[in-house]
Amino acid sequence: MKTHLINYWSILSLALCSFTSSKPDLSFQTQKYVSQTLTYEGKTFTVRAYENIIYVANPVDTAYQKMNIYIPEEYFSGKKVNGYTAETAPIFFPNKIGGYMPAQPATLKEMPMGGMGGNRPPMNGMPPMGDRRPEAAPAMTQAKPSTVVAALAKGYVVASAGARGRTLKASNGEYTGKAPAGIVDLKAAVRYLKFNDNRMPGDANKIVSNGTSAGGAMSALVGATGNNPDYEPYLKALGAANGTDDVFAVSAYCPITNLDHADMAYEWQFNGINTYKKGWPAPAKNSDPASVLSDEQMKVSAQLKTLFPAYINSLNLKDAKGKSLTMDTDGNGSFKELVISYVIASAQKAMDTGKDMTAYSFLKIAENKVISLDFAAYLNYMERMKTPPAFDALDLSTGENMLFGSATVDKQHFTEFGQNNTKTEASSVEGKFVKMMNPMYYIGQENTTNAKHWRVRHGSKDKDTSLAISVILTTALQNKGIDANLEFPWDKPHSGDYDLDELFTWIDGLCK
Repeated sequence: MKTHLINYWSILSLALCSFTSSKPDLSFQTQKYVSQTLTYEGKTFTVRAYENIIYVANPVDTAYQKMNIYIPEEYFSGKKVNGYTAETAPIFFPNKIGGYMPAQPATLKEMPMGGMGGNRPPMNGMPPMGDRRPEAAPAMTQAKPSTVVAALAKGYVVASAGARGRTLKASNGEYTGKAPAGIVDLKAAVRYLKFNDNRMPGDANKIVSNGTSAGGAMSALVGATGNNPDYEPYLKALGAANGTDDVFAVSAYCPITNLDHADMAYEWQFNGINTYKKGWPAPAKNSDPASVLSDEQMKVSAQLKTLFPAYINSLNLKDAKGKSLTMDTDGNGSFKELVISYVIASAQKAMDTGKDMTAYSFLKIAENKVISLDFAAYLNYMERMKTPPAFDALDLSTGENMLFGSATVDKQHFTEFGQNNTKTEASSVEGKFVKMMNPMYYIGQENTTNAKHWRVRHGSKDKDTSLAISVILTTALQNKGIDANLEFPWDKPHSGDYDLDELFTWIDGLCK
């Protein structure tokens, strides 16, 4: 009888706990899945789909703070895929964030969109940063392999987390997706994977983050900020799982990052090019007439350009031979030459693979070697897309202004230049949030675990942000002894996941 009473009260206690608490169980539930049969490149295989997993105990928005995990069926019967086992398979961690908007996790069924998809809510008239390019429309209709399915075929476990973004509002009218919400969510998802490492197939010590555009920036942030205490209060408030949040490797396509210095970098690159073709609200066509910068915009461009050399020189960057990378007041110098060298390397790689490069008059070619590049002519070929300031708009009109809003303020300035030259009544975001959205501040920090391996790709015709931004990021990593590789794939516009074979070869080289 005593035993029965104990069991009764135990059951009642559990029932009361279930009634009074609706907090998600953060333990991975191995049996809660749906089997899916997939086909990739003629190979048919089965995966277990664990979808809509709430990855924090105190979610703010369960429409986005959820994760989809896909695992090859072979790992549950002791078999290997591509040489990997349930214990050794890397965990591919793609996000679908574009424009710092709210993003759903990737699925098996969605239309591939070069890494910038996600199910986005209405944008209230704000341009999605990931799609502000003339080439956006054709890129989205091209048949591309699904990144998730392709990764599963390679034997990877795929875990894709959704995340809050800049437009979200709670029922009380407060904004819930402003900085740093998105990166906090992704870090919480990493902690979920680390916490459940012994409960699910895949090696949580081999998480490879992947993203494009703002998603590329978030992938870089995940890789740069591992275990940094700046994020701890926010993770604690969400009820993140008890685990670390560093990742093994980073794949970042055209990262829209280093936002507090992106305006000056953009004008260093495009100053003097006074015509532009915006990529939104409707993609521009090559035949469309270009718009012309106003006199005021030209003045702003010149002012921002003059700020960039001091920033570059403050970083104390060095090239592979240990030579200082600097700029003079006109924006010329060894750092500029480094940027140019990446473009030349891109042209050379394209020519080596059989592309006819004779149409590019800004290249000097001799004996099948790209000898030099007329940088000014190349930039005219690339074309300006954004008006100055490109990111911290003086009228608060960009998505980035919205990203740096607060719980009660939709849009704010996030640079000193923006605040000092504002054209409207505006406040500035707290500096700590600008820091928390920029990986540059965390590279090499003692209280931080940086990802060990980085692969950054920025198309040579991508004008959403300056080429310099990815060069700065990669060089800073290399200067700290971190394995980082950067390329400017030839003539690629603002897009991602276009070289999956190369991406997966890189991952296999790190994980096998």
